[in-house]
Amino acid sequence: MPKGILFVQSNPASPEREDEYNAWYSGVHIPEVCDVPGVTGASRYKVSDAAPVGPDTPRYSAVYQLEADDLSAVLSEIASRAMDGRMNISDSMAMDPAPSMVIYEIMD
Repeated sequence: MPKGILFVQSNPASPEREDEYNAWYSGVHIPEVCDVPGVTGASRYKVSDAAPVGPDTPRYSAVYQLEADDLSAVLSEIASRAMDGRMNISDSMAMDPAPSMVIYEIMD
């Protein structure tokens, strides 16, 4: 069972780039993040039409399962790889606002 999750919310840079954003996120980004030690899996979600959301609500979420004693070390490694080029970050992802990332620990 995972010890925690990394919950990420993000958007495409523009509506015109949504297909490019989704192709990059699912085909490149998810596999690169899943290569980080401690990341054991991932799922992606998009906003549903089932309930109204505001214009500032992120349209996409990713949930990464984490299996590590030090969950912050996993996040640090993801950030390190993004900063030094080992992880490809596409300009098809909106950076204003930047993606939101939160680690949740499993409760006993």
